[in-house]
Amino acid sequence: MNRKLRMGMIGGGKDAFIGAIHRHAAFMDGQIELVCGALSINPDIAVDSGRSLFLPEDRIYLNYDEMIKKEAAQPADKRMDFVTIVTPNFAHFDPAMMALDNGFNVVIEKPITFTLDQAKQLKKKLDDTGLLLCLTHTYSGYPMVKQARAMIQDGKFGKVRKIYVEYPQGWLSKLTEREGNAQAAWRTDPKKSGKSGCMGDIGTHAAHLSEYITGLKITKLCADLNIMVEGRALDDDGNVLLKYDNGAAGVLMASQVAAGEENALKIRVYGEKGGIEWAQQEPNTLLVKWLDQPTQILRAGGNYGDRLSSYAVKNCRTPGGHPEGYLEAFGNIYKNFAATLAAKLDGKQPSKENLDYPKVDEGIRGMAFIDNVVASSASKEKWTDFAI
Repeated sequence: MNRKLRMGMIGGGKDAFIGAIHRHAAFMDGQIELVCGALSINPDIAVDSGRSLFLPEDRIYLNYDEMIKKEAAQPADKRMDFVTIVTPNFAHFDPAMMALDNGFNVVIEKPITFTLDQAKQLKKKLDDTGLLLCLTHTYSGYPMVKQARAMIQDGKFGKVRKIYVEYPQGWLSKLTEREGNAQAAWRTDPKKSGKSGCMGDIGTHAAHLSEYITGLKITKLCADLNIMVEGRALDDDGNVLLKYDNGAAGVLMASQVAAGEENALKIRVYGEKGGIEWAQQEPNTLLVKWLDQPTQILRAGGNYGDRLSSYAVKNCRTPGGHPEGYLEAFGNIYKNFAATLAAKLDGKQPSKENLDYPKVDEGIRGMAFIDNVVASSASKEKWTDFAI
């Protein structure tokens, strides 16, 4: 293509948290431009946000319905190519379906929808239309996460036996939702967040990371969800035992009341010959542990093509020793999606590295994880089959 991809955005105005991060990530590689937006349900904020981003006045919309209809009516060389949806969970499905119905590809925040059934409906719509959907499971965008995945897929450690994944945060250690924190307010509201709080918000990240790195699928789980802060409506803490489809055993912990923690996502995977350890707060480092030799330290770097997989190197932006982090990982999700979409529009086949971004199937499994964890926690049975 000899032009940038044209992006629209639903949600993500100046009063939002994640919208600006999506824009930074999307613009990082110079392949995408923002051409329109319905940036807030508050008309004043929607207009002010659009103007602050220098959008044309006639492409600053007050709601997604208006935006999608008017963009569909634009000439082909002007209308948006895809829309990014960064609204709270309950407002994902309707705009996504409407966008697909009108021929627009979709990037969407996780969890993908409010219910599992809605996620399945999105998949059917994608199958019917042939359009693309990207789910922003950010942590799969880190180069050393991709390196860990490649090493496990190549059989370096033999059969995977044990998986530990944890995501502790401390930001909900108090009843913050009643103290004016808008992010806490909707995430702890069942009508806006869904049937789970902590597990829906960050437990899904941990579960996805375990399946992404290992290539395995959860088949059974045993969950214990907790509300630690009195007066809260949804779980803010939980522990889950896991079984995977190759017989591996796992332990998943997610908590938003781990006082003092920031975003301490960490995973350890052990096979017959060794394993890996990766932590999000030190993302450029991958520890490789062996049964019969000393631990190795692998580092991210675009100049390390002689020691890292093509998936890792393709998602590095700087030479070794120059830190890359969350925004770059987020940018890699957009970069790979954009390259895939551009190839499709040109009638070409994207590379296997570019196709490596989360899609609707991961979204369905995320919604199924939430349903199964909630059901397991409420059950007296030890194990719950992972139903989709």
